[in-house]
Amino acid sequence: MSEIAKFELDGKTYEFPVIEGTENEKAIDISTLRGKSGYITIDPGFKNTGSTQSAITFLDGEEGILRYRGYPIEQLAEQASFTEVAYLLIYGELPSQEKLASFQNSITKHTLVHEDMKQFFEAYPAKAHPMGVLASMVCSLSTFYPESLDPNRSPESKDTTIHRLIAKLPTLAAWSYKNAIRHPFMYPKNDLDYCSNFMHMMFAMPTEEYQIDPVVSSALNKLLILHADHEQNCSTATTRIVGSSQVNLYAAIAAGITALWGPLHGGANQAVIEMLEKIDADGGDVDKWVLKAKDKDDSFRLMGFGHRVYKNFDPRATIIKKACDDILEKMGIEDPLLDIAKKLEKVALEDDYFIARNLYPNVDFYSGIIYRALGIPTEMFTVMFAIGRLPGWIAQWKEMIEGGEPIGRPRQVYTGATKRDYVPLSKR
Repeated sequence: MSEIAKFELDGKTYEFPVIEGTENEKAIDISTLRGKSGYITIDPGFKNTGSTQSAITFLDGEEGILRYRGYPIEQLAEQASFTEVAYLLIYGELPSQEKLASFQNSITKHTLVHEDMKQFFEAYPAKAHPMGVLASMVCSLSTFYPESLDPNRSPESKDTTIHRLIAKLPTLAAWSYKNAIRHPFMYPKNDLDYCSNFMHMMFAMPTEEYQIDPVVSSALNKLLILHADHEQNCSTATTRIVGSSQVNLYAAIAAGITALWGPLHGGANQAVIEMLEKIDADGGDVDKWVLKAKDKDDSFRLMGFGHRVYKNFDPRATIIKKACDDILEKMGIEDPLLDIAKKLEKVALEDDYFIARNLYPNVDFYSGIIYRALGIPTEMFTVMFAIGRLPGWIAQWKEMIEGGEPIGRPRQVYTGATKRDYVPLSKR
């Protein structure tokens, strides 16, 4: 017999079913609360509110567990390709060799963007933030593919839209960078894998042969996998609630991109580099800034340490730390910011103050260091996050659409003025 939760309100008792997930997570289904009692719940930031039931990602912050469709993130990051993980998230199962080849071939066919879109890029000022450019360019894709406007068209049409978006996002991202530095656009090279193709479009020049370092490509593959989904976070919830209006996939993903842009979400790895620059500009005295971080009366906070979800450790950080070490050793980069980062890492892993508070280096800390080592400019960090998160957003949108979920419509508790009469302007 299923559990029942009982609420007592105004002398009456109301019963609501308890839902249990496959990993023993429990929730009280209050979807009928207002209809039965006239009450709603209030939960600022939705920290204790489940907006959906999902079969995509399981996250246990207390135990440091992250699984995509049941597969541990540690196994996927070490053994899978990003496109394989994208297929897993979107379609629910790991692909066979034949299905993966078909998926990759379909993506390869759609990497080019319409030549008319070049004019859009050229209209942006050189200082336009690439996330603003990327969000608007993704949304504009819907105008080039009007068949995508109905998200409930045939499964074949839906798959084409999904594959187009996965294929074109790296092209749009790389071109936003090229346009910002006023370099010629580099077209996709479809004999390269997904990560290498992106690096080619970012850094190659028409007069030079760009060599893809396998260590670099492997690290980027891991980073994209680690960012591919993370349950109902801000940008994912945004994608689902915007998509619930039955808007097209491109528009829903554009909304997710803009949500990711914020410094409290996808901008965290950019904030890490900005923090390192601040310490460097002050003379590079790491001990001084560590003491400032420990001072509760000081407003300074170390960026890239601890996590609001993972209470003991971020499993993604454990994986990416090795990739970070490999990159720095392979490239032999001399950079004062990276030296500061390594000193901060050592403090966080050894200092009792940080250990006691679980202020360990998180995935944003290491990803920021890697992106800087690869020569990716700071303002592009969140764009890299968006490329990685795209399969998760698509999977969440697809699950929501195919599950027939209703349009999102949160309630509120009104705290404004009560009824009052209008006063004509002449009498005010």
